Amino acid sequence: MSPTFHRAALMVIDMQDDMRPLMHRPARTIAVIAELSARARAMDVPVITVRQRGCGDVLPELAPHAGEPVVTKSSADAFLDTDLGSTLTRLAVTELLITGFATENCVETTARRSLSEGYDLTLVSDAHTTSLRPAGSAFAPPDQAIAHHNEIYRHIDFPARSIRVLPAAEVDFGVPSSRGGVRGSLAGGCVG
Repeated sequence: MSPTFHRAALMVIDMQDDMRPLMHRPARTIAVIAELSARARAMDVPVITVRQRGCGDVLPELAPHAGEPVVTKSSADAFLDTDLGSTLTRLAVTELLITGFATENCVETTARRSLSEGYDLTLVSDAHTTSLRPAGSAFAPPDQAIAHHNEIYRHIDFPARSIRVLPAAEVDFGVPSSRGGVRGSLAGGCVG
């Protein structure tokens, strides 16, 4: 994909009623995504809601506005057997800003797939969360798992793609970056 123009879209993945009890720090993550969504809408940046089939309604704090795309998926991959690809084409999107639940599952799978599909990627570092862990679990603690995935995307390289990790406060929907994405600090070793 070699666009001569740029258009970002904000993607909100699996922020649903049945998922809330499973989430690490849901209130904080929901607040960050809600604020980011409001800023995106104010700048006419598309907000795309992705929901997992059978996991309840989208959280009311993050409910899509009338006319906004909603993609229903049946796997961790928001592209697999859905209309996400055709929706992004229709909207002329070239970059996805990824948020949602769960960091190492649906967020990770969709982020990687977006790169393979030809999109630039911004992982919003404080706008995705993982699941709670039982005491003594072999899984990394939630904050460590989130930080681990943020760090992977700070150092991953993908041919002809811009990949950035930014906190929501550094996402500026109104000013394009030098590469064409939304502006934000590239401190921290982002590869792009």
